[in-house]
Amino acid sequence: MIQMKLCMVGSFAVGKSSLVKRYVQSIFTDNYHTTVGVKVDKKDVVVGSETVRMMIWDLAGEDAFSRLQTTFLRGSAGYLLVADGTRAHTLDVALELQRQIEAALGQLPFVLVLNKDDLAPQWEVDRGRITALERDGVKVFRSSAKNGHSVESIFEHFASLDSLAHAS
Repeated sequence: MIQMKLCMVGSFAVGKSSLVKRYVQSIFTDNYHTTVGVKVDKKDVVVGSETVRMMIWDLAGEDAFSRLQTTFLRGSAGYLLVADGTRAHTLDVALELQRQIEAALGQLPFVLVLNKDDLAPQWEVDRGRITALERDGVKVFRSSAKNGHSVESIFEHFASLDSLAHAS
């Protein structure tokens, strides 16, 4: 069995905990509860002939007044950088967190998750900005923890990367 640590990083109320709950338990709730510190969940997935135990660390939301605890990311295979498509400033926060992580730990695999795709008509994140990030090599997923859109594929992306790395 391959064990893999994956961290959820982003601003407050972007849907990090909801994405984890949708992935691990296949449920969604509209009740908002602030994560304090870190919450760890796990899920075993089969990739090819390997079982990957995903240890998902849901880190507390970050804003201009709090500093990311990069020590939580040590030993991780990568992270999901989560932003809320309906609040453009959460993308700015996410990209700043990515810079902090890279400065502290070097380059780690990550994907940008633009959550709340079920509210696409209310999105503030500009399509041109998404295209520019993709052009710069950032893997971007549009997701919805509410309806499950792309949630499985986001986590499977990491499980496959980790399995391939251990297989070689």
